Amino acid sequence: MLTYDLVIVGGGPAGLAAAASAKRNGIDSIVILEREPELGGILNQCIHNGFGLHTFKEELTGPEYASRFIEQVKELGIEYRLHTMVVDIDASKKVTAMNREDGLFEIQAKAIILAMGCRERPRGALNIPGYRPAGIYSAGTAQRLVNIEGYMPGRKVVILGSGDIGLIMARRMTLEGAEVQVVAELMPYSGGLKRNIVQCLNDFDIPLKLSHTVVDIQGKERVEGITLAEVDNTGKPIPGTEEHYDCDTLLLSCGLIPENELSRGIGVDMEPVTNGPAVNESLETSVDGVFACGNVLHVHDLVDFVSEEATVAGKNAAKYIKNGGKHDEPSHPVIKMNPTGGVRYTVPKTINVDNMDDQITVRFRVGGVYKNCYVATYFDDELFSRRKRPVVAPGEMEEVKLTKEKLLAHPDLKQITIKIEEA
Repeated sequence: MLTYDLVIVGGGPAGLAAAASAKRNGIDSIVILEREPELGGILNQCIHNGFGLHTFKEELTGPEYASRFIEQVKELGIEYRLHTMVVDIDASKKVTAMNREDGLFEIQAKAIILAMGCRERPRGALNIPGYRPAGIYSAGTAQRLVNIEGYMPGRKVVILGSGDIGLIMARRMTLEGAEVQVVAELMPYSGGLKRNIVQCLNDFDIPLKLSHTVVDIQGKERVEGITLAEVDNTGKPIPGTEEHYDCDTLLLSCGLIPENELSRGIGVDMEPVTNGPAVNESLETSVDGVFACGNVLHVHDLVDFVSEEATVAGKNAAKYIKNGGKHDEPSHPVIKMNPTGGVRYTVPKTINVDNMDDQITVRFRVGGVYKNCYVATYFDDELFSRRKRPVVAPGEMEEVKLTKEKLLAHPDLKQITIKIEEA
């Protein structure tokens, strides 16, 4: 059996940044396992710009951003295996994987970082009636077809769902000569970044219909048209609001789900809101020595934050390995995070002050659009900070930074509450 100090599952932006960080923190025996033929993950098909503004202070395309981290991994001499599928991980940190060269093989690791990313919510989860004609694609599949394979999925397009990939594909299909007739969104707000609504829809005069969904798909062999209807506040279509659109293609951009079959297999405690693992301040899961970062943990809006989070995971995995897999006994109570009042979840879920760095970034998303509000943080029942925001929305991730110094000044602190308050 092979042995490595650190096995990283996934060679996308999270896996690459975590590997580079662990290496810089003194761990030499590292392997990245990636199922695709290239490193870089989903970024390889994201040929639009807008990446790297935080990390590199310049605007890059997805492949350019990925290549910066791929170069770091190569310069640091980190081993990686492509075309390699991880099929199982057990609680003793034994990784079972397979590829063409080695067949089925096992690796015993001292620590593991889960960085498998996320996948699109499939059409089956949407319960749209009709046949199963050709011409229905997830937005990510269409993106791959256009940007990597060089195929056009269709000419007259309707997009259901206003997640970032759907918005970006509305622009991409238009630039390739297709007619994008409408983007429909079930919720009363868009699930994407504000800048993508402006740059991908408004700049191309593509209408966005909020509180609308597809209620019928016409066509047996190929999509011939769809029917949209307005929905009420419970998401049920309102009779009499139906509108017909002739189209040959329907793209689905209905959210992303962290890729967590392996995490569940190890027995990691999951967070029901994010569908990702519950982690502590070190981004360590409930299974000792197994860390998680990037979109497998919770779906990010910017890849820069994925890299930042993965750097923290790599550093903490290195620390864990150097400590011989032992944790210091905490001298303070473990602090529980309490998301409430519009805040859906927090990453991390618990904080052990003794193990944290000088500063920790708590990331979260809200459950609705709140205008002219405060992001309020309470230490137990005492108000700690209040930050005014003109608007917070589900499509954009929020954060609160906490310092070790401030937390140590409250030695008996048991709970930190983050909530949205009216201004």
